[in-house]
Amino acid sequence: MSHETDGRRSVTLEGSVAVVTGASSGIGRATALALAIEGATVSLAARRVDRLDALVEEIGSTGGTAKAIPTDMRDQQQITAMVESTRSAFGRIDILVNSAGVGHWNALGEATLEDLRDEIEVNLLGLMTATRLVLPVMQEQGSGDIVIVSSLSGRGPGPGWPGYTASKWGLTGFSESIRRDLRDKRIRVTLIEPGEVATEMQTEDEIAAQRMLEAEDVAGAIVYAVTRPPHVCIGDIQLFSIPDPPAE
Repeated sequence: MSHETDGRRSVTLEGSVAVVTGASSGIGRATALALAIEGATVSLAARRVDRLDALVEEIGSTGGTAKAIPTDMRDQQQITAMVESTRSAFGRIDILVNSAGVGHWNALGEATLEDLRDEIEVNLLGLMTATRLVLPVMQEQGSGDIVIVSSLSGRGPGPGWPGYTASKWGLTGFSESIRRDLRDKRIRVTLIEPGEVATEMQTEDEIAAQRMLEAEDVAGAIVYAVTRPPHVCIGDIQLFSIPDPPAE
């Protein structure tokens, strides 16, 4: 369904169903709210049940519809249940926003093997699993949007972030590969690469020390990508903050 806006077509999300992973905070939470405002029904996947329940109430208070599905992105069975629960409840999945992620900010010599495994399992393998499980639903529908939230670290190495950087480089290759595979199936793949964002992954001192992106900035880019006309695929969006002007 589309409507005209200033002579340019865009797509309304009324009647669409979105799955957002990492929805309990940060970019995931902001994106879930933004999609709901645009009319999408949203499945919220994350581990913190209390936060998901609060977000369901917040979306409901604005007239939207959301479903909380507690999900650990390191657990294939839970990811499978999340996808099946969404389809069972709403009948379709039009948008998948892969936003769940973790970061352990240690140089390799200080990083534990558990930390490295965690970054790969959540940031890369969990995302690949969710995408693979949603794909048949979108193929049956003949359309869909897959959004992969990565980082500018996926283009250039971050010092002291070996596991995180490796996972994000993996997302770059994964997204570019599946975009080519799915182009003829009318399934769009968008890679979102923000710089530093003021979320729980940053300390209060780090946020205070520099101008960072807000989670809502990234959410806005995601909404833009999934509301383009069906023949338009926004392959890659890189976002970074511009420093505030110096005080006079």
